[in-house]
Amino acid sequence: MQTGSCLCGAVRYEVHGPLRPSIGCHCLICRKTSGHYWSATQAACADIRLTENKGLRWFRSSDTARRAFCNQCGSSLFYQEDGQDNWSIGTGTLDNPTGLRTSHHICLDEKGDYYELADDAEITRVQ
Repeated sequence: MQTGSCLCGAVRYEVHGPLRPSIGCHCLICRKTSGHYWSATQAACADIRLTENKGLRWFRSSDTARRAFCNQCGSSLFYQEDGQDNWSIGTGTLDNPTGLRTSHHICLDEKGDYYELADDAEITRVQ
């Protein structure tokens, strides 16, 4: 089992199933909602249990997806595409140790101009 939360604890969760490796998304929407690029793992909805959700709010961020955040501290927490039975989970919201690695980056054509990605043979850069 893996646990996680927002910064203030108004949203807490447990994951009782496998987590996908983390993926870094550099699209404009992810950068605007997170303040940098969004790094997320993913789990089946059936494997995620909210143990505290008094601060959880969902926001429709596009025509095809919604995002969840804490309305008390502002932490970005989850992302879900319409019709999908899984949630992307902000990797930074997981409690350590996660045992996860970043497998690749996506939407690099929208990457901010203020940072570079370190060369790492284990990371495949996907456009």
